[in-house]
Amino acid sequence: MAATRLVLTDFRNHEDAVLAPGPGFVVLSGENGAGKTNVLEALSLLAPGRGLRRAPLAEMARQGGSGGFGVAARLGETDIGTGTQAGAPERRLVRINGATAAATSLAEWVSVLWLTPAMDRLFVDAAGERRRFLDRLTLALASGHAHHATRYDAAMRERNRLLADDAAPDVDWLAALEARMAEHGAAIDAARREAVSALAERLAAQPEGPFARAGLALEGWRGDADTLARELAAGRRRDAAAGRTLAGPHRADLLVTHLGKRQPAHLCSTGEQKALLLGLVLAHAELVAERAGRAPILLLDEVAAHLDPGRRAALFARLEGRGQVWMTGTEPGLFEAVPGGATRYHVADGTVLAE
Repeated sequence: MAATRLVLTDFRNHEDAVLAPGPGFVVLSGENGAGKTNVLEALSLLAPGRGLRRAPLAEMARQGGSGGFGVAARLGETDIGTGTQAGAPERRLVRINGATAAATSLAEWVSVLWLTPAMDRLFVDAAGERRRFLDRLTLALASGHAHHATRYDAAMRERNRLLADDAAPDVDWLAALEARMAEHGAAIDAARREAVSALAERLAAQPEGPFARAGLALEGWRGDADTLARELAAGRRRDAAAGRTLAGPHRADLLVTHLGKRQPAHLCSTGEQKALLLGLVLAHAELVAERAGRAPILLLDEVAAHLDPGRRAALFARLEGRGQVWMTGTEPGLFEAVPGGATRYHVADGTVLAE
């Protein structure tokens, strides 16, 4: 799946940008602050969730613009549009082939994966960041994952509110919320574990190369719906005192190990962590293409800046023919080794010009 047309309207610093990229490599070059990452962020909104920056929707609307924004893309025979309207800056609208749709349904049409400089700290950040990363990986393999995650989070927020605000909460309503959490929580856990198992198996089978191989494991809560329902019911008093729910898949953590060194990722050097993350994302993209029958759109922000020429060439060689890959960089020379046929754009002050 590739975007053959992308239109940004009042998005970030882009007033009206129109791109018609090819199916393979798409290179965006330009100075810092020109708007390169903004293009990638717009593409990331073609998937469920808050995009690669996880920013509030209101921040995405161009200053001095209409008050809302629009992102429209054509992928094969499918037209996808998303954005907001003036007066409702945090209400996201989604249309697929002209029909209104839920944001969670986007996963049925396209998979979008990304790697940004902000993710370089993934292995040393809090567990929540790794859970969000794992959920993006899982979503690309199980399109229903976003639905379960949304329903689980909504039920958990309501349960936490009841326990915090009501000295004698409605027991029947609590039980109903816990049943909903149990149903969706068990589905979340099962999908995550399947994704981790499949990806770990693929990584372990790969030969040593320029990008370190990662070992993966999921730590924390596991169980079925009945187990979670019992734990939630038994933990009401404890959760009320803590002010949050202490059992469930939202407490899980993704453990990553450098297989070559048999060392936890958080103890590896910065360069090793970057190589682990890049190798993990590449292997996952290949797994998605194999399982789903369509290659995901890959967004690699400033990916070449800290790679030596040999690793850059190895990266481009591995990505060739793997679907549409969008890459950004300040220097066009960083992408000299990109195979021929790449679509190249220069970005300056919110203007995107084909080279």
